[in-house]
Order: sequence, then structure tokens, then C-alpha cells
Amino acid sequence: VVGVGTGSTVEKLIELLPQLEGFREKLYVPSSIDTALKLARIGLRVLDPSFAPRIEVYVDGADEVDPNLNMIKGGGAAMTMEKILTYHAERRVFIVDHTKLVAKLGERHPVPLEVLPQALGLVLRKLADKGFRAEPRYPARGKMGPVVADTGGVIVDVYTGPIEDPEALDRELRMPGVVETGLFIGMADKVYVGWPDRVESCAR
Repeated sequence: VVGVGTGSTVEKLIELLPQLEGFREKLYVPSSIDTALKLARIGLRVLDPSFAPRIEVYVDGADEVDPNLNMIKGGGAAMTMEKILTYHAERRVFIVDHTKLVAKLGERHPVPLEVLPQALGLVLRKLADKGFRAEPRYPARGKMGPVVADTGGVIVDVYTGPIEDPEALDRELRMPGVVETGLFIGMADKVYVGWPDRVESCAR
């Protein structure tokens, strides 16, 4: 049973799956509707996360990775299900290109939060009181209104700049109304990094 993340890296991975031996024999647990559709489109067996007996390996990308293999995820607005599948997987593998490597998380990307719609105003005010610049994410095109995750929450991007202590920030961002954060701390077993001329692997 393979857990599959969401985003541009995963999209490329799904395109390559037909080249792998035995790929049709596996069950795939998607982290989003988008990933489920892409897997089904090439004829793979998709299993709802609620009914997965186990997840042997989880594969995904990341928006940023620091030297300790902590990550920011959520560019595809699926970080809640991604974190659930990551946590419950026996092995967690992430694939990024070298541009995703940073000295400190937050250098290039905001930290996304999934927030209950009913708590959005309260959470935004509390974040502002704490000194954070936080904004609901709006799609570049398509639907009107903010981005809503498959799990029902509004995606809010928190612009932190370089993060000195990811664990402390994760604790500070968690409050009633926040479903999940996009900080993945200590959750990667292995990260494969693509460079123009090679692939490197980093392990915890």
C-alpha cells in the first residue's frame, strides 16, 4: 500500500509509474481528490484513506526542506491529509529539486494553515495580535473566494521570514480553529534531491 501526496512533483511521479515493474499490483492511498483522479486515470487501484489497513510507504514532494529535513508543505492545499498519511506511514520518502533546499524554513515560502471557515476571522485576528502577517490564499484563476482544502478548511498563508525554531513556531500557530499547519517537523525518513547532474539522498 502506497500513500501518495499532492503537487507538481507527485504529478510527474504518477506519470512515471507505468515504467515501474509491479506498479499495478499495489494499492494507492491519495492525499487529495486531485491525486486520486490522476491515479485512477492511469488505471490504478485507489483506496480511501479511511479503509487503508496500513501504509507501507508514503511518497510526496515539499515546498522547502531545511538541513534537518524539516519541511514546509501545503502549496497544493492538501497538507492536512498529507500529514495524516505521513504520520501513519511506515516509511516516509520525499522528492524535491535542489531549489527547495533552504538554510532555514520560511526563507521563500509562507507557512500554510488550514483553518475552519467558522473561525477564520477569529484566527486571523489572533495571528495579527501575535505579530504575524497572515492572509487567506486566493487562487490565481478559477473559483471566486479563498482556497478551500478537500477537508473543508480555508488555507491561510502566514509570512514568517526565516524561522529560527520550527517546533516553537508550530506550537505558536496551533490554536482552536486551526486544523493543521504546513510545518512537517521530523517526519521525513529520506529526502531525494534532484540536481542538474545527479540525485542525492539524505536520511535522518
